[in-house]
Amino acid sequence: MRDYEEQDVSTNAPDASTGKTMKSLFTETDTLQRQVGIRLSVLARLLRNTFDRKAASLQATRSQWTMIAIVARYPGSTQRCIAEYLDMSEASAGRLIDKLCQEGLLERRTKEDDRRARVVYVTEAAAPVLGALGQAATENEAQLFKGFSDGELEQMCAFMDRIHANASEG
Repeated sequence: MRDYEEQDVSTNAPDASTGKTMKSLFTETDTLQRQVGIRLSVLARLLRNTFDRKAASLQATRSQWTMIAIVARYPGSTQRCIAEYLDMSEASAGRLIDKLCQEGLLERRTKEDDRRARVVYVTEAAAPVLGALGQAATENEAQLFKGFSDGELEQMCAFMDRIHANASEG
């Protein structure tokens, strides 16, 4: 795949992995709703893959950087809550938390109001990783939203919120 800086997600730019344009994914009979759904799916994959390459250069896997980011965003969360945020099993979340604790990036503490419960926090050692991931995310966003006004981004957020609400009903 092309380097991050060269990627173009416009409808006429070829996808580097397939050589196809976004428009070439559709047939004449595809409804607008189908086209939007396909576009969302393709863009989600492209965004994940692009950011994964950035994270890999920092020696972090997707599951590791998402775990660290979630714990940083919701410090003091239980393993169960973290698993829910990441849409993974509690056992998988626990193994990843254990691995990141061994690496010194996360730590488990006893919950103040329930001695039986343990909560998770990022450590000071995670700060450089979070900083580098934040910088990679900022660069990604600058490339992705180049040429969009704040109003257009707000409108896009509103549309995506409506799609999410519709999807959550079913």
